[in-house]
Amino acid sequence: MPRIPRMVVTDTGQKAAYHVISRTALDGLPFKRLEKDELVRIIRRFSAVYAVDVVGYAIMGSHFHLLVVVMPGDMVSDEEVIRRFHLLYGEGVMFPEARLSDYRERFSSLSAYIKDIKQTFSNFYNRRKKRKGTLWGERFKSVIVQDGNALTNCLAYIDLNAVRAGIVKRPEEYRWCSLGYRIQSGNQENFLSAELGTPEFGGTDSATQLRSYREFVYHVGAIEKRGKANISKEILEKEAAADFNLPRVQRFRYRSRYFTDSGIIGSRAFVETTYGMFKDRFQTRRDKIPEAIEGIDGMYSLKRLVDV
Repeated sequence: MPRIPRMVVTDTGQKAAYHVISRTALDGLPFKRLEKDELVRIIRRFSAVYAVDVVGYAIMGSHFHLLVVVMPGDMVSDEEVIRRFHLLYGEGVMFPEARLSDYRERFSSLSAYIKDIKQTFSNFYNRRKKRKGTLWGERFKSVIVQDGNALTNCLAYIDLNAVRAGIVKRPEEYRWCSLGYRIQSGNQENFLSAELGTPEFGGTDSATQLRSYREFVYHVGAIEKRGKANISKEILEKEAAADFNLPRVQRFRYRSRYFTDSGIIGSRAFVETTYGMFKDRFQTRRDKIPEAIEGIDGMYSLKRLVDV
């Protein structure tokens, strides 16, 4: 049977939000810590290249969820197309002016965006596992999501995946979801959009936005679902007593956990010097850059070498 054409919003000047789900063709839960880290890194890379805003994500052991807002091509200037081309191919590669419209269409394409993510991760996974063949199952699923209440509920559903699976008790404890990333990394490099859907989560105060969203997520996560884990009544009451604000100590604990898998931690000079001693053991050709640990002045971290 022929494939049903994918539903994609094509109105000019109209952004559209999509909930994307893609599953592996492999049995079990093949994506472990390193694979999840790498998939997040790949999503971050291509999200900078494509005209998308990432609202949320969750990387699970056999699949991933991604909630993105895609900008139509007519909202992407010529300068932006060229800038994104160089992000993808490098500053030294000459931009083919005759293909300006092609690249504008590509960088505004949900299918091209997901295809680049999945193919790049497949290459990484197959090299690492010394295997060949298909990694992903059927083509990815995508659902058009209305802005506002629907977007907020979809985001909460994504962030609660690890809770529902019984992996963690609180959604922000799971490093490979958007709420975990917002809390544990402080939304490093503004990877995730500030848009949380519902108007009352808006405003310029990011701390208030996050508090309001956490309140919503905890109440939704406390609803019992057959065959699924949920946020316990005790945890919900504890968070409510704190008005869903994260105390500084708890915030620091979460951010420290984000760096638990570091290969090197210390001053910038220490990290750079030590990295030089083990540089040949890192699975990348590009030099790794020390990352500042938010909340601890003068402290830097470098991700671990491999996940054994």
